Amino acid sequence: MNHYDRRKFLAGVAGAGIAGLTLPRVAFATTERDQRFVFVILRGALDGLAAVPPVGDPNYVKIRGTLAVPAVGEGAVLPLDGTFGLHPSLNFLHESFDRKELVVLHAVATSYRQRSHFDAQDVLESGHVRPQSSATGWLNRAMTELPAGRAEMGVALGAAVPLVMRGAAPVASWAPTRLPAVDDDLLQRIGDLYANEPTLSRRLADALSADQIAKESKGDRAEGEMSQRGGAYAQLKETVVAAGGFLRQADGPRIAVFDTTGWDTHANEGGAQGQLAVRLRALDGALQSLRVSLGETWDKTVVVVATEFGRTVAVNGTRGTDHGTGAAAFVLGGAVRGGRIITDWPGLTPEALFEGRDLRPTTDLRSVFKTVLRDHLQVPQRHIDREVFPEAHSVPFLADLVAG
Repeated sequence: MNHYDRRKFLAGVAGAGIAGLTLPRVAFATTERDQRFVFVILRGALDGLAAVPPVGDPNYVKIRGTLAVPAVGEGAVLPLDGTFGLHPSLNFLHESFDRKELVVLHAVATSYRQRSHFDAQDVLESGHVRPQSSATGWLNRAMTELPAGRAEMGVALGAAVPLVMRGAAPVASWAPTRLPAVDDDLLQRIGDLYANEPTLSRRLADALSADQIAKESKGDRAEGEMSQRGGAYAQLKETVVAAGGFLRQADGPRIAVFDTTGWDTHANEGGAQGQLAVRLRALDGALQSLRVSLGETWDKTVVVVATEFGRTVAVNGTRGTDHGTGAAAFVLGGAVRGGRIITDWPGLTPEALFEGRDLRPTTDLRSVFKTVLRDHLQVPQRHIDREVFPEAHSVPFLADLVAG
């Protein structure tokens, strides 16, 4: 950790005061197969028909109008097959598809069928069929069955630990520091103050270790790029690079969760260019940065990118889309059997739409989560059925989603 980063970190410690000090304890261990999992939540409801346009559906252009991404020409989709393509901002994902490291899922959803962001995110993260049914998350419940005798198996990156990571299994947390620097004299004084306090000294050392992993993983080049771009993109990139830094450590965590916001495109959404295109480009770049940061660890990593629900098929009066149902999701990584699309495509005819307005969901997102837990992280199926997704016995697993 360089002196600048240490000063910023310890300035926060000093500002919090000893009584209010809450630092993450970071003492990680490995799973038997040493696999990694990253869950990325897109909060606000990603427009799946924009991210993965069904350009081969004869009703797509007609119903999407000015928001339709063209099949050919300027701003055309990045083709996947005869029906689907990726938004032109998703170059890294397209390359991943060609490398057979990406599976695209379409017409997916949780069991939730209303249109409240808060309730939909609760269902996405709790794993239950009704909102506010549980104070714990499906991923935390899954972690309780991972190999015993270890500390925090997972890390939540962001300002707060999301519901999906809350529960009996201990998890660490990390967030980018935005605090002013302090001088070396104050750093030394704080270190001396904690020298004779075993508990505080240990927690400070653990927290500094976590911060060092995250900060050193960025490198000078990454930090320079982020400062030039600034804003939300910079913070997202810092988060994903830190995630890679944690997960590639031999004694680090094996599961990471982070989220991004701003996907609620009610107005001026744009098509090949515009507001949503900028956000998709940032997400694509962040996922590429995650791959780079993971290095060789990418080969044993699965990343799931999902949102709480989709958006309406038709354009609204403010050139955007409203809360919908069916969405798109992505599963990528070196441990993914990719290069394919998983969907039971319902079509976009008026009679095919859910409640006459939304893409009808035909695949349950819990199929994705259950499969990754069982086939990638080796969580026993009995635990998945009894504790992780107790109301999803009839939800099938997906064949050949990840490498065995």
